[in-house]
Amino acid sequence: MKAFRVHIGRAVVLDRADVDTDQIVPAEHLKRIERTGFGPFLFAGWREDPAFVLNRPEARGATILLAGPNFGSGSSREHAVWALEDAGFRVIVAPSFADIFRNNCTKVGLLPIALPAELVRRLMDAVEVNPSTELTIDLEARTVTGAGLETGFDIDDFTRRRLLEGLDDIGLTLRHEDAIAAYEASRQAWSPTV
Repeated sequence: MKAFRVHIGRAVVLDRADVDTDQIVPAEHLKRIERTGFGPFLFAGWREDPAFVLNRPEARGATILLAGPNFGSGSSREHAVWALEDAGFRVIVAPSFADIFRNNCTKVGLLPIALPAELVRRLMDAVEVNPSTELTIDLEARTVTGAGLETGFDIDDFTRRRLLEGLDDIGLTLRHEDAIAAYEASRQAWSPTV
């Protein structure tokens, strides 16, 4: 997993509430066994509409998604997060997230930031007026800056540390590789091995 410290990027506005994981990546695109390659299926149903926000030229290259409340609701499918990451997003800012979705984001290095609805609205309005607006997301300082706004955001210390160090679940386990090897070496020869 790529470490996350400071990210500067353009944002795109998806001004919809209750976007669920089936809307993020529809079920018919879940046939892959890899964690990559889901980006082209991101919001596939909505992308059929030429006016959909991600089809607009100014959305190309955006790495920050500004969304409505309860983003990522529905099933616990990791594919939704993989699609967002594969499409180039590094940050999602919304008033609230579904818990499982938020946790899935942090396991791949995608930073979900919950801000009060009025601040998300200010960011959305600024980006809609000027799509080239850049935002700076500083995980070390826990701040969002840009569009005339600087605000802090909450993130628990453990998740923050994991993201700063680029540690997914496997990476966390491998930090104890010496202890694991020592334990395995001390086991009886007749014991099962992994």
